[in-house]
Formats: sequence, C-alpha cells, structure tokens
Amino acid sequence: MLKFVIRAATRDDVTTITDFNLRLAAETEGISLDRELVTRGVTTLIDERSRGNYWVACSGGTLVGQLMHTREWSDWRNGDIWWIQSVYVREDHRRRGVFTHLHSHLKALAASDPGVVGLRLYVESDNLAARTTYERLGLHTARYQIMEDLFNSV
Repeated sequence: MLKFVIRAATRDDVTTITDFNLRLAAETEGISLDRELVTRGVTTLIDERSRGNYWVACSGGTLVGQLMHTREWSDWRNGDIWWIQSVYVREDHRRRGVFTHLHSHLKALAASDPGVVGLRLYVESDNLAARTTYERLGLHTARYQIMEDLFNSV
C-alpha cells in the first residue's frame, strides 16, 4: 500500500477539489455541474469549518483523493453525526488505499471527539465497487432511505 499524507484542505486546493467534484458528478451520476457554483461551494466549506471539512490525500505533493464531511445534529443521540460526502480518488490511484487512509483519518478524528456519535454516508445503490469498499471498512447499510426535495436542480 502506498503512503499518503492526509491533511485538511486549504484555499490552495479549491481548484483541484472543484475538478474532483465535477468528475465525481460526471462519473457517478452522468451530470455536468456548474464549475462556478461548485467552486463557491467548496470555498464556503473551507472558509466556514463549522459546517464541516474537506480532507485530502496527497502523494508526492499531489492531491490524489478527497472526502468531505458535514455535520448533522442528532437529538436522539445528543451529538453530531458526521456525513461523509464528495468522495473522490483520481482514477490512476484507485484501489491503492487512498480512501482507506482518508476514512481511517476521519474515523480517528470522530472517535476522539466526544461530541461525535457516528459516521454516515450515502452511496449510489448500483455502485457495487464503492459499497464493497465501505462494507470492508465497517460501514453497513442503514435502515433509512434518503428522500429529498432540492430547490436548485443540477
């Protein structure tokens, strides 16, 4: 397994994270996102850490993967659930442990914070490769189905 440096994203990473998010949408959902809108969204999260954070994996100084986490308050558990989102690994680095390192880093941070009560993510139901990876890392299918009412369509 290759060695990766995991770190919090900075404003210097906005262009790469935006590119990764555009690729992610095209690969997983077959949609084209508006670059300017995504750039603003990435920048907002990096500037407003109370909303969550981007974590990036670097190899040889180059970003090769990312994940974002956001927070959901759980009144039932009296704590935050961190949602894992915007997972992307460059195609030439897939199946090399990038996501495993990112997930391990985030899980360690969450476990060390008494205010965090768990991790969640959503995955396309037909993305078998991703589902297999997530299950191997200890995540399991929840009882819940995601429903939405989005106000700006993509």
